[in-house]
Amino acid sequence: MAVNGSLVGRRALITGGASGIGRACAVRLAAEGAHVVVVDRDAAAAGAVAAEIGGTALAVDLTDLDAIDALDLAADILVNNAGLQHVAPLHEFPVDRFSYILRLMLEAPFRLVRGALPHMYEQGWGRVVNISSIHGLRASAYKSAYVTAKHGLEGLSKVIALEGAEHGVTSNCVNPAYVRTPLVEGQIADQAKAHGLSEDQVVEQVMLAPAAIKRLIAPAEVADAVVWLCSPSAASVTGTSLVMDGGWSAH
Repeated sequence: MAVNGSLVGRRALITGGASGIGRACAVRLAAEGAHVVVVDRDAAAAGAVAAEIGGTALAVDLTDLDAIDALDLAADILVNNAGLQHVAPLHEFPVDRFSYILRLMLEAPFRLVRGALPHMYEQGWGRVVNISSIHGLRASAYKSAYVTAKHGLEGLSKVIALEGAEHGVTSNCVNPAYVRTPLVEGQIADQAKAHGLSEDQVVEQVMLAPAAIKRLIAPAEVADAVVWLCSPSAASVTGTSLVMDGGWSAH
């Protein structure tokens, strides 16, 4: 999905950009000419990625909403990617953890978009790409906070699309199933211990059970989709969700 350097001169801000999907997006957007701001709470890791791609590192805790408002959010491209997971039954789900996840994965994207849109509107061009999930479209037990946050992100993305259209701004979600990231690797290990299974069995019997294509997705595949959504070819694609779930939602 190379778009031949069409993002030269664009400033892209990517949250959770130090690893996993975020890092892959940073590498791909930089390869297409964008100056990438790698936003992550891990200052050292963000700095390493920024140094590798010739970008800028920005260390910030996105659950500190006031800190977000203090940032320079004048970006042409905003990729909302930062997130985490907590697995527990609803009646045992820690209330503070639920709030924390929604703050990071829904309120923070709202604050970031709110801060970035004036610049996008002024120049008549902008791309908001929200890294959602199959869990933005389908629920799974024991993931109440994550599923709630991703469903909310889907709605926010659609509102951005409707308001931004007249200003040349598009907004879309990318919805992968399980991607081989540090977050998912941690889930594999946790579930292996909880269920008394090997890690390979967790991947095959739990994570890939609903999917037709039986493999984890590579972060670079998601990054390719993000780059395409920022390309001229996707100028009329807005308010929608690009599903990469290996056939999960075909059931």
